[in-house]
Amino acid sequence: MSPRILELTAHDVRFPTSDFGDGSDAMNPDPDYSAAFAILKTSDEGLTGHGMTFTIGRGTEICTRAIEAFAPLLVGRDLDDIEADPGAFWRSLAGDSQLRWLGPEKGVVHLALAAVVNAVWDLLARRAGKPLWRYLSDLSPDQIVRCVDFRHITDAITPARARELLEERAPGRAERQRELERDGYPAYLTSAGWIGYDEETLRQRCREAIEAGWSHFKVKVGADPADDLRRCRIVREEIGHERVLMLDPNQVWEVDQAIEAVGALAEVDPLWIEEPTSPDDVLGHARIARAVRPVGVATGEHCANRVLFKQLLQADAIDYLQLDGCRLGGVNEVIAVLLLAAEFDVPVCPHAGGVGLCEHVQHFSVFDYLCVSGRLEGRMIEFADHLHEHFVAPVRVERGRYRLPQAAGYGVEMKAESLARFAWPDGPVWRERGSGRP
Repeated sequence: MSPRILELTAHDVRFPTSDFGDGSDAMNPDPDYSAAFAILKTSDEGLTGHGMTFTIGRGTEICTRAIEAFAPLLVGRDLDDIEADPGAFWRSLAGDSQLRWLGPEKGVVHLALAAVVNAVWDLLARRAGKPLWRYLSDLSPDQIVRCVDFRHITDAITPARARELLEERAPGRAERQRELERDGYPAYLTSAGWIGYDEETLRQRCREAIEAGWSHFKVKVGADPADDLRRCRIVREEIGHERVLMLDPNQVWEVDQAIEAVGALAEVDPLWIEEPTSPDDVLGHARIARAVRPVGVATGEHCANRVLFKQLLQADAIDYLQLDGCRLGGVNEVIAVLLLAAEFDVPVCPHAGGVGLCEHVQHFSVFDYLCVSGRLEGRMIEFADHLHEHFVAPVRVERGRYRLPQAAGYGVEMKAESLARFAWPDGPVWRERGSGRP
């Protein structure tokens, strides 16, 4: 008998990372890495599903309430039915006539949708005894296409073209998998260059990272032009010119300001400028991209849905696509964006600068290489070395490469003791701090 979903619970978990400057950038100077977790219980006592959406502190409780709002649409669902038509399942949640009004397909409800959708995919992969990347990769092209809601993107890619693309990538898949099993997936490091670090910490983190085998580094900029250049010169001095440097102002610039700032920072030879302006400003990104190339433009961690990504790609506005599996509507919409990126031949470099993001986005990049793009050129996964110890199956990164996850599922199950200890507002960590964060 197929398992049925019996219960959905939501958990607000927060970590006081602002105490150390971890995660700090020009837009968010004091983030407390946090997450709203969705946990599904089924009629199979040993089978649970775990999903999450990433936040940075205040407001996480809104996400947990939004997760709970999906319970009537999930409880009682049969896993065999979901697995038979995952696209219809996704549309039944994303297109709910009442919840959709609060988006549509954006905002806190879409964040919550990601958590519950990904928890369901965790269930499917766990039931199959496979890590999510392998579960997805074992689907046929027809099955993969059936996962996607193509509404509003058929002017860029149709189901028939998506199926054709997937069939084109099928040859060589086994060889690509052996390559990843041997070498891992390329990564870049963010946690050496947070904007809140002083010069000594910046230099120390760079040196430690080089010793650990890292070759690609990202630095946060955007607070002050003179200080940006000073910090970037420090990092370039530490990593040398044989290693790669990327810059990230986290949306704080106007379009003209971004163009001017990239010109001023050109001496440090950046590969890309990330989120140079509002993440919703497609035409602004396009203008910046035309002005600053050969410096690339990267964006996507705040792109709410496949339609916005479609427009960025159609406008030739980005050179690197940084999807976020917690901001898009979960696995189904991630597959849609991977297909769009492959059709436009733009490399996907997922956002992973937050708690739990590294654990799950690795599955998307592996699936992309095996089944969708079939390429590694220009592709890498972000890595931030914070809070992995709280997960049952933490990410493994060696010498600047993600090692293929082997545990069944999606990868974001948090240890029970961490869920309890960092629960907001009543977990021991927050009780001990008195009133906690305001």
